[in-house]
Amino acid sequence: MARSHSRSVRFAASLAAALAAVTLVSCSTDTPGLADQWQETGDKGYVEGDGSTTSFAPGDRTEPIEFSGVTEFGGTLGSADTLGEVTVVNFWYAGCAPCRFEAPWLVEVYDEFEGKGVQFVGVNTRDQAAQAQQFAEQFGVEYPSILDAEGGRETQRAFAGQVPLNAVPTTLVLDTEGRVAHRVVGMLAASSQLRALVQETLAEG
Repeated sequence: MARSHSRSVRFAASLAAALAAVTLVSCSTDTPGLADQWQETGDKGYVEGDGSTTSFAPGDRTEPIEFSGVTEFGGTLGSADTLGEVTVVNFWYAGCAPCRFEAPWLVEVYDEFEGKGVQFVGVNTRDQAAQAQQFAEQFGVEYPSILDAEGGRETQRAFAGQVPLNAVPTTLVLDTEGRVAHRVVGMLAASSQLRALVQETLAEG
């Protein structure tokens, strides 16, 4: 059975101002609920989460997630490129205020684990290449992002049942087999939260 650890994200005054127009709502963490919300919110543009973390024991994880897409620099990136390493998958877009706020935390953890058996993959759910590149330059993001805004949203569909469609931001930690080990629906609480999830998944191997 999945073990859920829900944490309420407490906003500092500066963050509250930045997110004044954003109302955070809870997202169900059971798979059927997520699948239903994925179907119901395809045209909404976003689904906000409350930052709750759900962790799955190795024996309770789903099958490996297979995904592939074109990055902001025109290359192709997919699960075949990350298999065998712990992989952090972050769903985002440039105009998302929580995405902008948590970006430095993602960069911090990426820098810490680069070359240590951990890969990072962004999934941009809305922007064109130029916007994604500008975001990466502004926040110092060196890992690639799949542009999934056009066409059939194939990457988001690959993760259907794990996250609602356009649940932004959402961060997943995949184990070395490509299975979801941890899921944070909503903005990360801090870099330390992601660091702990990555370290826990690395320790399994």
